[in-house]
Amino acid sequence: MAVETIDTLVIGGGQAGLAMSAHLRERGVPHLVLERSRIAERWRTSRWDSLVANGPAWHDRFPAMEFDDIDGASFAGKDRIVKYFETFAEKICSPIRCGVEVTSLARAPGGQGFVAETKDGRIEAARVVVATGPFQKPIIPTVVPDSAGIMQLHSEGYRNPGQLPEGAVLVVGAGSSGSQIADEILRSGRKVFLSVGPHDRPPRAYRGRDFVWWLGALGKWDAKAQEPGMEHVTIAVSGANGGETVDFRRLAERGMVLLGRAGAYANGRISIAPDLGDNIRRGDANYLSVLAEADAHAARMGLDLPEEPEAKVIGPDPACVTDPILSLDLKAEGITSIIWATGYALDYAWVKMDIFEPNGRPRHDRGVTEVPGLYFLGLPWLTRRASPFIWGVWHDAAWLADHMTEASGAQAAE
Repeated sequence: MAVETIDTLVIGGGQAGLAMSAHLRERGVPHLVLERSRIAERWRTSRWDSLVANGPAWHDRFPAMEFDDIDGASFAGKDRIVKYFETFAEKICSPIRCGVEVTSLARAPGGQGFVAETKDGRIEAARVVVATGPFQKPIIPTVVPDSAGIMQLHSEGYRNPGQLPEGAVLVVGAGSSGSQIADEILRSGRKVFLSVGPHDRPPRAYRGRDFVWWLGALGKWDAKAQEPGMEHVTIAVSGANGGETVDFRRLAERGMVLLGRAGAYANGRISIAPDLGDNIRRGDANYLSVLAEADAHAARMGLDLPEEPEAKVIGPDPACVTDPILSLDLKAEGITSIIWATGYALDYAWVKMDIFEPNGRPRHDRGVTEVPGLYFLGLPWLTRRASPFIWGVWHDAAWLADHMTEASGAQAAE
C-alpha cells in the first residue's frame, strides 16, 4: 500500500479540526484533515435528540461565519449545528477526508516528522495537530451492578425519554447535560431523582444580556487557568426551552427529587452524601457573585442596562433539601433506569509518544508539546477558559497556526 506524504496532518473533523483547517488554509499551509466518522460526528450521534447549544447563535459560532437562518438570540439545535459545520467545511474548501480512523501515531524513524497508521494506509507528516476534542471516553461509575436489573447508560447514549423503561429515573450529575436531561424527563411525566454535586450556576441572562456576554465583559473567558479545587465543578447552564436559568429549587417545586452526591451501592440502595444543601448554596453563591460583578461593571462603565432586582431573590429550600435523602432504595422508589451524566476521560492510547501526564492529559504549553511538530487543540483550558467552545477554539487555532508558520520560517532560515 502506498505511503502518503503531507506537510501537516490534522486529526479530527469537529470544531477544532475545522478551525485549524481554516487557519492553515489562510496561511497557505498544505494539510489534510482526517475524521474517523463524519464531520461533527459527536453532535450527530453522541447527544440527545432535543439538545440545543448552551450559548446563543450570535456567540456559539466561528467568527468567520454566522448562522444564516436563525435569530442570533436563539439557541441552535444539534442538527443545525451539524449543518453549520458541514457548510463551513465547504466554504473554506477544507481538505477533509471522512471515514478514516488513525489507529496509531508515532514519530517517524530518525525522529523527524510523524507516521500515522490508518485502515487505508500510512500517512507521513512533518507536523500533526491532534484535534479530537475532550469527549472521548464516557465515564460510567461501576456503582450499581448489572444484577440489580436497572437500565444504565451514559448521557452520551441518552436520546429521549421514550427509550427508557417505564418507571422513575435517577440522573447522576447536574451540570449542563444532567440538568437538561433531568428536566426533559420530568416534563415527559416521569418521576426524576437528580444527584447534584458541586457546580457553578450562572444566570442565563441578566439586565438584558446573556451570560456569555457578561463572561466576556467581566474578562472571565480569558482566565488562563482553573482555580485550585475547581477541576470537578460543573456548570449548570442551558439553552433549552428558549434559554432559562437552571434553578434546582424550581425543578424541585415541579416534582423533581434532589439528592446529594451518589455513593456506594449495597442491598438495593445507593448511599447519598449529606452535601446537597451545601452544593445548592455554593451554586447560589456563584450565581449571586456573577450578578454582583455585573452590577459593579455596569456602574463602572456607565452602561445603560435595566436593573433587575428580582433576579437576586432566592426562593426557600424545598423539603428534599431541608430533609435530604441519605439512602436511596431503588426498588421502593420505582427507579428502573440510571443516566450517568458524569463526564468523559481522555483516551490517547493510539498516540505512541511519552507526552502524557498520569491523568492522561498531554503535556503542552498552549497546545505546543515537547515533541517538535506535535500539537493539541480543542482541550479544556488549552490557553484559557474559552478554549473548548466553538468560538474559543477558533482563536486557539489561529495562535497555533501562527506559531507553526513562524517555526517553519525559522527552520527554513537556518
